[in-house]
Amino acid sequence: MKNLRREALSAHKKYKGKLSVVSKVPLKSKRDMNLFYTPGVAEPCKEIV
Repeated sequence: MKNLRREALSAHKKYKGKLSVVSKVPLKSKRDMNLFYTPGVAEPCKEIV
């Protein structure tokens, strides 16, 4: 288990993290970010509930 921990830390350092999130839509402004993220994401969530 120590080896797995060491490998995980090594991979994290090498890649500066292990996962990333990529937008499906082009974000060209703060307004775009607000529309697709917070608070804009709340409206579809309210519809689901």
